[in-house]
Amino acid sequence: MSSMEDNSSTARRRFIAASFTDALGQGVYVPLTMLFVHALTGLTLTAIGTGLTLAGLGALASMPVVGTLIDRFGGKRVYTAALALRAIGFALYPLAHSYPAFLAVALVVAVAMWAAPPSQQSLIGDMAEGSMRDRLLAWDRSLRNGGMGFGALAAAGMLALDGSTGFYAAAALLALACAAAAATVATIPVRRRTAHRRNAPETRGGYREVLADRPYLALTAANFLIGFGYTAQAIALPVFLTRDVGLPGALAGGVFAVNTALVAVLGVPVARAMARARRARGAALGTAVFAASFAAFALLPALGGGLVAVLIVAIVYTAGELIHSAPAQSLSVQAARDHIRGRYLSVYQLSWSLCRTVAPVVLGLLLDAGTWQLWTVLAAAVLAGGLLLLRTERSLPAHVNTAFSRSADTQRTHAVTASA
Repeated sequence: MSSMEDNSSTARRRFIAASFTDALGQGVYVPLTMLFVHALTGLTLTAIGTGLTLAGLGALASMPVVGTLIDRFGGKRVYTAALALRAIGFALYPLAHSYPAFLAVALVVAVAMWAAPPSQQSLIGDMAEGSMRDRLLAWDRSLRNGGMGFGALAAAGMLALDGSTGFYAAAALLALACAAAAATVATIPVRRRTAHRRNAPETRGGYREVLADRPYLALTAANFLIGFGYTAQAIALPVFLTRDVGLPGALAGGVFAVNTALVAVLGVPVARAMARARRARGAALGTAVFAASFAAFALLPALGGGLVAVLIVAIVYTAGELIHSAPAQSLSVQAARDHIRGRYLSVYQLSWSLCRTVAPVVLGLLLDAGTWQLWTVLAAAVLAGGLLLLRTERSLPAHVNTAFSRSADTQRTHAVTASA
């Protein structure tokens, strides 16, 4: 048993290290995407925006293939490959001066970035079950917020360098971070739960089995609706705070920093507390808190705003995110059937991808419509998602909606962590 315990502990440590390194790279890239690509390629911002949109659509179309690859080769191998592809893409960005070359590199990076979440969550599914799986998901969320925060600070420092030096340094750091994360994931000692045999279950069901699973499709639809609450923070909230509340741009950015810090610090403790509740009900509770924060945001202009009031409402919003994210993500992984988990998680990832694709247009229209329209529609969307979760709860197996006991969970974790 001691050797299995060592393997389990080693797997968790390496996974956590890789997750943080991966998030550090994303923290550098996400805030700088347009400026980063413009400085390295010399292309116009319009051309870059069009190219990134096309790359995103290509990545969206690749998700069914990603799910099949995860089921065929395992989450560990696909996650490693996704990280390695991103390292190659970031290393090639300084050489992509022609538009076709830029499109090719952008597509590689987009596919690799969107392939990472389902493959990483499938790896977690191979590493642990029940409450241990929930804890690993919680650690991943917290580390990602912390890593992205540090990455954003590094990005700000590199912007202070003269000329394009900072952007070349960012490209090098991104490539190295992704390569290091890929090397770490490749050494995680984990054994697949489902051995691939001739006539294995995945060869019989495939996506037809996923699409026939109505409760899982309902979870995916609910996540699509609730996802607008998450995307509003980056897309709509800065405009609302500066235009309608009158907050300076720097302070509006500080609200995002507060959210990131709170999620990084409180993610694991809140996830542990939420483990006592049924997952669907816990996630639905988070949507109710989300809706309360949206109602408060709508009232801010009439009440005169002010930094203190904005921060209080932002903390309520963050509470909704913390309460919802842990049980919702656990539901998506726990409800996926082991033998085609990759396909399940790829379908679930489409809810995030579609939401992020249409959110800029939808939220832009709502911002132009006025102040209360934005928050009313967002509150309605997240509450509809929460109600759908509650309705779906009756159709979920008992083991999906409630956590395993710690002792049984530990035994299951030991049973699946071994030398690769």
